Amino acid sequence: MTVGKVYERIDDHWRDWIAKQPMFFVGTAPLDGEGHVNVSPKGPIGSLQVVDDHTVAYLDVVGSGAETIAHLRENGRIVVMFCAFQGPPRILRLHGRGEVMLPEDPRFADLSERFDFGSPSIDEARRSIVLVHVSRVADSCGYGVPLMAYEGERPHHAKSSAKRVRVLGDGYEQFVRERNAESIDGLPAMPGVPQTQ
Repeated sequence: MTVGKVYERIDDHWRDWIAKQPMFFVGTAPLDGEGHVNVSPKGPIGSLQVVDDHTVAYLDVVGSGAETIAHLRENGRIVVMFCAFQGPPRILRLHGRGEVMLPEDPRFADLSERFDFGSPSIDEARRSIVLVHVSRVADSCGYGVPLMAYEGERPHHAKSSAKRVRVLGDGYEQFVRERNAESIDGLPAMPGVPQTQ
């Protein structure tokens, strides 16, 4: 039986392996033991970039909630998980501390210029970039992960977001901030839209 191993960094082997996976998962939780743990599927894989040996960043788009943002604002804990659905069985987990960079943060523009983040949606749906400072890189066997064939990306997010932008116009940003204002447990997530003078 293959035993998992802890690695010192995200080396070239892991960078190449990550780039070949079709998607990844993000897990966060509130500090309150009664709060809801959240796991989110993310993709395409190009929406995640390895910044350096101990840092990854991924493009976060508007979704059905803002659990990850709320949890990171509260406590910063995060794990990013990849698993091989094809080829040799393998799971890789990147544990660390995450921070949320909204579009108004200068680092958002800097990272967007440095990396070509693939997006499942339209530009207006780019909600934030999540930067993960990785403190633990570990793999495990992945024997329980089924073999599955990749067929392609779904067009639904882009179509739904484009329709909202058409219907709401200038009110789209307000809609996003209000709908993503807090987690299901009531933790603050997206800040309100700045008022124009």
